[in-house]
Amino acid sequence: SAWSRRGYEAAGGAASASAAAFLVPHATHPLALAGRSRRAADAVSTIAVFGASGRTGSEVVLQALERGEEVSCLVRDRIRLTAPRDHAEMDLRKGSMHNFSPYMNDKMVRTEGSVLNRADVDDVFDGNNITGVVVALGGKTREVGPTLLFDGTTHILAACKAHGVKRICVVSTVGAGDSMDQAPWTFKLLMKTMMQKIMDDKNAQEGLFLDGPGADLEFCIVRPGGLKQGAPTGIVNVIDGEAGAINRADLAAFCLDAVLDPDFAHLQQAVCISSDMGSGFKSLMSDKTMSRMGSELSRPLEDANPFGF
Repeated sequence: SAWSRRGYEAAGGAASASAAAFLVPHATHPLALAGRSRRAADAVSTIAVFGASGRTGSEVVLQALERGEEVSCLVRDRIRLTAPRDHAEMDLRKGSMHNFSPYMNDKMVRTEGSVLNRADVDDVFDGNNITGVVVALGGKTREVGPTLLFDGTTHILAACKAHGVKRICVVSTVGAGDSMDQAPWTFKLLMKTMMQKIMDDKNAQEGLFLDGPGADLEFCIVRPGGLKQGAPTGIVNVIDGEAGAINRADLAAFCLDAVLDPDFAHLQQAVCISSDMGSGFKSLMSDKTMSRMGSELSRPLEDANPFGF
């Protein structure tokens, strides 16, 4: 099956236009606009973002603010939470905290701590009326440990249940779970060798939802292909075939749709997504992150992470 924003725009454009009077003027994602048209005009959600200072997490933060939502973030180091790209309308500059911190933006709450500390995770929820959660955790094994994803997500799940939060989107990767056949053959080789520890942690994290304590939540596990930088293209396809590349900004938009759209089509599913950049290893290798594979391969195998998870 395939789902694309471009197709959704054609189907939902009328609803989006009719809602324009109360939509945030800078929201740019068709599915989000159609989804908001089904919500009350004054509805504002508060999204908890874990991994908010990462390249995907910071995009989730930016786009949540762009849509008019509020955000509660957990970061290890507060100065690492910066805008992922320039945004003239929001007066954001790439790599800057200007208008991207609680001191300058009253729609942001920032907690400094570790996802491995349950008390820090609870602080993200306490008093903030969280309505949805995006988990975009990552990092190199040597920096975050071999079980960060499983251990951290275990705490997040417990906090969701304690605070009555049902909607959650978790960023995983193509090749995890039953999607190994959707990964290019070169990825398969790497994932079964130098990436094995990371993949073990990804699979354990997914298992918390697919057959674990999170199975009763309204979750979506998203497995992107190769991740690229850049502004949103507005094109996201849920695919059954071989994965290709996708901009982190489009991945972030999909994650927000998963926790904001009341009729999101992929709840309690694990789905692989790509954009329109082709498929296979060649598509993924064009990214700067992928071009650094040679230097990553020179690291000890358990430390390397050429895919930027």
